[in-house]
Amino acid sequence: MVNINNLNFGYRKRQPVLENLNLQLKPGHIYGLLGKNGAGKSSLLHNICGLLFPDEGTVSVIGEIPAKRKPSFLQQVFLLPEEINLPDVSIKSYYRIIAPFYPSFDFGLFERFLSEFEVPVSNTLQRMSYGQKKKVLISFALAVQAKILLMDEPTNGLDIPSKRQFRKVMAGVLQEEQIVIISTHQVKDLDNLIDHVLILDDKKIILHESIDRIIEKLLFKQVMDLSEIKTPLYSEGALKGYAAVGINYDNDSTKFDMEMFFNAVLAEKNQILPLFNQ
Repeated sequence: MVNINNLNFGYRKRQPVLENLNLQLKPGHIYGLLGKNGAGKSSLLHNICGLLFPDEGTVSVIGEIPAKRKPSFLQQVFLLPEEINLPDVSIKSYYRIIAPFYPSFDFGLFERFLSEFEVPVSNTLQRMSYGQKKKVLISFALAVQAKILLMDEPTNGLDIPSKRQFRKVMAGVLQEEQIVIISTHQVKDLDNLIDHVLILDDKKIILHESIDRIIEKLLFKQVMDLSEIKTPLYSEGALKGYAAVGINYDNDSTKFDMEMFFNAVLAEKNQILPLFNQ
C-alpha cells in the first residue's frame, strides 16, 4: 500500500534530506520510524501524505500519487503533525467542521478515546494545555480510521500516565487493511506497541525489520561482565554491570529493547546491518 522508489527530496538544491530512499509497507502493521533529530522523518511522512513532493523518484500510496492530492486519496490518509495549531472552538465544533471530510470517521470512537484520555470536553481547544490538545488530536486521528495513519512525535507533550494510555489505546485500534507509521525519537514510548522498525539514517532507510526477526538475530541482556555474552556487539553501562546487545547464537528469547537496538544500530552499523541482509 506504500511504495517508494528512489525518492530524492530536499528543501534546497544540492542539499538532499532524503536520497535514493526505497520503502515498501504492507497493511496490518504499526511501523516505528526512528532516527536522530533532523534525519528527515517528518519530511518522509510529508512526502507520503502529499504535503511535500519528490524532487526525483516515485511515491505511491494506496494506488494513488500523493502529490496529486485527490479527494479520494485525502479521505484515506491522516497526518497527526508534531506541531499543532488549533482554532478557538469547542471540541464539538471542531468535530462538526473537520469530520465530514472523512467518510469513515466514527464519532463513538472519538468520544470513547476522549473519555479514556480524560479530556475536559467542556473547554474550548485554546483553553486546554498542550498535552490536552494533543490528546484531542490523537483521539480524532484514531477515530478517522484512515487506511494510512501517520503520527509525528505523538507522545510529545504527554505526561507519563497519558503515554501509558496512548500505548494501550493504540494497541487495540489497528485494522487489517490499515498502515500506521509512528515517527519518534522518544523510542521508549513505542516499546511493546510497534511490530516493525524502520531506521532512517544517512538520508535513507538503513533498516526495515520486524521485531520478531530482530529478537531472532539479537539478544538483549543485562550482565555483570560482557564475557557472559558470546559476541557482544554494543553495550551501555548500567546500575549493575552492562546492558548489552549480542548475537543470538542459541535462539534465546529475550525482551526487545528498542532504545538499545536503535543506539546499537547507529553505533555499530557495520556489524549489525549485515546480520539482516543474509
